[in-house]
Amino acid sequence: MIEILAYAIGIMYTPGPVNLIGLNAGLGGRTRASLGFFLGVGMAMFMLLLLFGWLGTRLVREEILIYASLVGCLYMVYLAVKIAGDSGETLARTAPVRPLGVRSGFVIQLLNPKAMIATLPITSIQFPAAQIHGWSLLPWSLLLGLLAAGAPGSYSVAGNLVGRQLQDPRWFRCFNLLMATLLLYSALALAYQHVYLPLAR
Repeated sequence: MIEILAYAIGIMYTPGPVNLIGLNAGLGGRTRASLGFFLGVGMAMFMLLLLFGWLGTRLVREEILIYASLVGCLYMVYLAVKIAGDSGETLARTAPVRPLGVRSGFVIQLLNPKAMIATLPITSIQFPAAQIHGWSLLPWSLLLGLLAAGAPGSYSVAGNLVGRQLQDPRWFRCFNLLMATLLLYSALALAYQHVYLPLAR
């Protein structure tokens, strides 16, 4: 179960379009005004997790779980390498000045490619491997949806607290390395439990 949280945090809390909008809101002193936006982001992630989680239990059967897990683990390692290699220069892209509401957060996250990247390995590999299906999808989707809402929210709070210094790419370089480490841990733990152990029997 901890691998699911490690992967989710590792992928959701790295710099991306939604988190940069949150950061921009914090730098502009609009964290409180942007609470609806953060809520919309969480709602979109909750919906994606439920939808893909429901489909995942029907698409991923026991006999192909080993191969799906292997592909998923390799994909997580690829993401970790990409994140670790990011210099943090993405901060040059600025976000809108006006606070955005629930609908904006929902639509932006729904169309955000990073949301799919975060959701698919969880719902198609990690949920079935952990026997999370049916009604148990609801609390897990809610928890991960709250984590997703917290990502741009935390960037906004950090922007408020630290101010313009946070735009230095070196801070994001260190943060990216931490998130890449979480992703690597998640990939290795999954590979050991769901690829190596079943093949070693």
